Amino acid sequence: MTVVLSHQAKLAIDAWLTKYPEDQRQSAVLFALKVVQEENGGWLTEDLMDMVAAYLKMPRIAVYEVATFYNMFELEPVGKHKICICTNISCMLKGSDEIVAHFKTKLGIDFGQTTEDGHFTLKEVECLAACGGAPAVQIGRTYYENLTPEKIDAILAELEGVK
Repeated sequence: MTVVLSHQAKLAIDAWLTKYPEDQRQSAVLFALKVVQEENGGWLTEDLMDMVAAYLKMPRIAVYEVATFYNMFELEPVGKHKICICTNISCMLKGSDEIVAHFKTKLGIDFGQTTEDGHFTLKEVECLAACGGAPAVQIGRTYYENLTPEKIDAILAELEGVK
């Protein structure tokens, strides 16, 4: 199967490329990976990363290094709702252990797993930069702070309602 970048992805990447000198195309790699990941249901395949490398005229390994370094990129399929739970010091001191346990129990999965219905994936992250609202999670582009088990139940109920 031949993988190609969609017309929409190319347009978005091209618009981003206007921000950089022609000889600095690799500067758009984060944005390009984000675009193709979103188009692919939330994860990157090797073929997609290769296409980004070719489009940006950069070594494939350089794209792989970026995709494996940042936790915003996934190299395996994820659920419709990826729940990123911060377990860094601020969140830990404010009860992230209880939050983690509640999510795991409620969803019946562990970190790195996806629910059978494909709706939720749990991911442990180092820091969400939301220390003032610890404990915090990010689901999609939304941050949820000052979490309690009750707030988690309400969040999950709302997300399940928009399957």
